[in-house]
Amino acid sequence: MSTLRMTSDLRRQLILGAAKRCFARNGFAGTTTKSVAAAASISEGLLFKHFPSKAALYAEILAEECEADPDLAHLLGQEPSTATLVELVKGMVSHFLQVSDGPDEEEAQRIRLMANSHLDDGEFARLLYNKVEELIGSVFTASIERAIEAGDAEAIAGAPLNLFWFAHHTVLMAALTRLPVIPCLDYGNPAEVERQLCQFILRGIGLNEAAIAFHLDRALSPIQGQSVTAESA
Repeated sequence: MSTLRMTSDLRRQLILGAAKRCFARNGFAGTTTKSVAAAASISEGLLFKHFPSKAALYAEILAEECEADPDLAHLLGQEPSTATLVELVKGMVSHFLQVSDGPDEEEAQRIRLMANSHLDDGEFARLLYNKVEELIGSVFTASIERAIEAGDAEAIAGAPLNLFWFAHHTVLMAALTRLPVIPCLDYGNPAEVERQLCQFILRGIGLNEAAIAFHLDRALSPIQGQSVTAESA
């Protein structure tokens, strides 16, 4: 049985490898499950036994890329805490704000695909939200709990995970406004925008001003944060 399972796992990785090549070469719209199956030297029917749709394939690839990101892996390996919570929010804000500024057009296309999915059948968005929740959800909610226990945040009624999604939707929309060649909105100085958006989200999820001031300064400028800590001591 373990041999059969291993064979199935290897086949899954083979399909993902073929799909990555196809998506890299032809983009999401230009890739078909038939072309992925051909690249993996399997039938389209066998491909569907592992992945029910092209959107499922793409969502899995993006999830694997997130898991392989060393910065995210380091963050997710930290103990849940106020500092971890702030680092997570800061990392999410930085990532989305840099999408339109960086040379990686592929990342911008993924944001567009996410937006289009909301206007279409929602399949890709649902799949990706599920992957993100599996990866980050427990760390976020546990860190919220620790922040409340430490007196750094007040409890907000409702499901704690919703606070993560509200934060995610905020930065996703901010990224969308910056994707056109001529941005829909000019937020101004990038560094100031990053800090302002982080503060907006952290206040919204319940952190108090003292915790934000201390942990956000350290997250945005570690050297500066260390100097402040040293002077306080």
